[in-house]
Amino acid sequence: MASLLPTTFVYAEKADDLAKLIAFARGLGEKVNVLFIGDDESTRECVNLGADCVYCFAPQEGVIAEDYAASFAAIIKEAGANALVLLASSKRAKAIAARLGVTLNAGVVSDALSLAIENNTVIATHQVYGGLAHAKAEIRSPYAIATVGSALDVEAIKDAPNAQVVQSAFIAPAHTLKVLARKPKQGSTVDLGKAHCVVGVGRGFAKADDIALAAALAKALQGEVGCSRPIAEGEGWMEHDRYIGVSGVTLGADVYVAVGISGQIQHMVGVDRAKVIVAINKDKNAPIFNMVDYGIVGDLYKVLPALTAKLGG
Repeated sequence: MASLLPTTFVYAEKADDLAKLIAFARGLGEKVNVLFIGDDESTRECVNLGADCVYCFAPQEGVIAEDYAASFAAIIKEAGANALVLLASSKRAKAIAARLGVTLNAGVVSDALSLAIENNTVIATHQVYGGLAHAKAEIRSPYAIATVGSALDVEAIKDAPNAQVVQSAFIAPAHTLKVLARKPKQGSTVDLGKAHCVVGVGRGFAKADDIALAAALAKALQGEVGCSRPIAEGEGWMEHDRYIGVSGVTLGADVYVAVGISGQIQHMVGVDRAKVIVAINKDKNAPIFNMVDYGIVGDLYKVLPALTAKLGG
């Protein structure tokens, strides 16, 4: 029997990512609270996204986000049992989820595809065997924790009243990591999970300079360029932020164009939420043609310029 939990908590590093998490949480809990680390200006961006309460923690000098898990746990315990905690599927949020699982003695599901409440129990659907299958898990602990991908199929809440803001005290964990230095991350800051159109680059490209052909098509489509794992981690031609797949980015794009990509399952699970998938490959027997809406058999070096020209690029 479907039901709602008394309370859900949501966490994301940026206010922009909270909107869909809050809307998603509304279907799971009677009360939705936000756990947020940021200054007053950042907090103000969170108050009208549809939550009931925003628990705000001021950034602490030399403290990493994972060390806020003890502070979050204290707030969650105050809400009582049968609480669900939803976190974005970022690396940092997953680290917080792991710590919360230990602190709250709670079951944790990573990269949940869907969640439901049945008889006050959280039922989570998630990928197993590297994306080859889906499994359902019951989280029977008093607290349940789940990380959710960026491709949530839910509309953000509009014209929501401002939430109550509670300035919360930082509780230092028993063991902390000492920050010795900080360096800016090199490479792009693209968020492919939010792109409406993505052109994917695979091993069919002979050299790094040829990726410009995919970039031109992406520009004509007002989209972004992503890649398969070998391009990012094998060849090093593109940043890891652009790697699409089971251990990379999951897309929620309207259109995904896979160019020179064979269609290994580890890549395709990262695009299974795309609304329309197009493949361009010179091998008519490539596995990807069995999993797409439209396929073009041809030389990418001829097809891409022709498509880009047709689109006015």
